[in-house]
Amino acid sequence: MKTIYFVAGEVSADNHGAALMHCLRELDRELKFIGRGGPQMQQRAGKQFKNWIGDAAVLGLWEVLRKYGYFREQFRETLKEIQESKPDAVVLIDYPGFNLRLARALQSPQQKIIYYISPQVWAWNPGRVKRMARSVDLVLCIFPFEADLYKKSGIRAVFVGHPMMERLQARKINVERDSNLIGLFPGSRSREVRKIFPIMMETARQLLRRKPTLHFQVAAASEELAGEMNSATAALEEFHDREPIQIKVGKTAEIMQWAWAGIVASGSATLEAAYFRMPFVLVYKVAWPTYLAARAVVNVNYLGMPNLLADKEVVPEFIQQQARPGTIAKAMGPLVEDVHAREEMISAFDAIISKLGGGGASEHAAQAILEELKEGQSQGLPGGLPSSKDHGAPGETAAL
Repeated sequence: MKTIYFVAGEVSADNHGAALMHCLRELDRELKFIGRGGPQMQQRAGKQFKNWIGDAAVLGLWEVLRKYGYFREQFRETLKEIQESKPDAVVLIDYPGFNLRLARALQSPQQKIIYYISPQVWAWNPGRVKRMARSVDLVLCIFPFEADLYKKSGIRAVFVGHPMMERLQARKINVERDSNLIGLFPGSRSREVRKIFPIMMETARQLLRRKPTLHFQVAAASEELAGEMNSATAALEEFHDREPIQIKVGKTAEIMQWAWAGIVASGSATLEAAYFRMPFVLVYKVAWPTYLAARAVVNVNYLGMPNLLADKEVVPEFIQQQARPGTIAKAMGPLVEDVHAREEMISAFDAIISKLGGGGASEHAAQAILEELKEGQSQGLPGGLPSSKDHGAPGETAAL
């Protein structure tokens, strides 16, 4: 029986990890899953699998610093669990701040180190790609250009497609768009909502003054976030006689297919909007220390993934001090009223989404993982094929 240790630290990674586990089990019923992730992965693996998402999923520099002691302890516990369980492979899912350090600490031939939802090191510091070659055996990429980038740095990489495609295909509905409906997507974290939603509300107020027939639907990730948003809708109190805004929980995909256009916080929702062909503008705002720290290390021309994939600004971006309601409302004008502008953006979305594979990312990733283990077994070596990574002493830890 082969054992795989998983590490996922965010809700999206828990979703992807659970889908990957399902496909792995379909291909090999004897696999044993251990590690840490979220409730969906725990359901697939069993009670021995640790659900730590509630504490591990953090956003922003200051929140990470505030919980530094917690992460340091979790890092040591994770390393100890892997050393004691001696899995055949360690599968790291996204969560680069933790997982890249863990990969460096696990420089041992005892197990294969496989990275799924490859970290966007190309965005922060291309030099880190070369450093990954010393600690990671195989990278499973969700964007096509990543595989070439990793291979050039000496890392074995496979493009498996974007796992989002599987989920979104199942959420498609046959519906006609409402030409007066604007979708608002302020993010899935409380800290994001507090910064971004008031900007969206003021933008909505300005749009309503220009076109009173408009109405708005807000995608809330949870009832708690919906409650936080309710207090911010005061910006539209002058229109309360006609209730121009609705907050809907768990309806992101539906709103993206009902709405004529949208305002979307930077993140995975930007790709979802592109997939559902909803014209939108991108907005993002964080605390200034977090923003300045990110600017110091991020080396890309665009924040939104659709723009990065297109290598041009398909979607207008309004980041930090540029995220002003008047400017955003002006950019929304053509997406609401100009047929040519809408069609041009939607056509660009189709080209972008076509690059992400037609689905089956979890199955492709599962096949690549099992192939990695099978090839290693054929060599008669513990933990798999010889690797080009440098092997430090077992238990050698990277600074956290």
